[in-house]
Amino acid sequence: MRKVTAIIETGSDHTFSIYSHDADDLPYGVIGTGNTIAEAKEDFMIAYQEIKECFLERGEEFEEVEFSFRYDIPSFLQEFAFAFTLAGLERITGINQKQLGHYVSGYRKPSAKTIRKMEEGIHRFSEQLGMIHFIGV
Repeated sequence: MRKVTAIIETGSDHTFSIYSHDADDLPYGVIGTGNTIAEAKEDFMIAYQEIKECFLERGEEFEEVEFSFRYDIPSFLQEFAFAFTLAGLERITGINQKQLGHYVSGYRKPSAKTIRKMEEGIHRFSEQLGMIHFIGV
């Protein structure tokens, strides 16, 4: 099954939107919105199912795809706030807490270099977590 990127973004009104991104050759696009990322994802997947049903009702071929979600920085920071404090993210990424706070609020937007730095730091941390093994397991 083909993977299609779905972009998760935070709006200026602090709501979330998700849209299919790199599927120009698909005869459909999918969007979803919500007050939370979970609501936006649910709306997005409902829209996908409704599009599928419309295609099938008309007897048209429908290409099913799998979505790979990509976050803008404010959306990521809000989605994973339960797991990462700004202090913890500063230690993981090397990006100052105050800067991170500006990104969460939408006051500032990170540069491409800063986005790469954050992503690389989080991936390194994720790899470290993947190597943890506990005694007795």
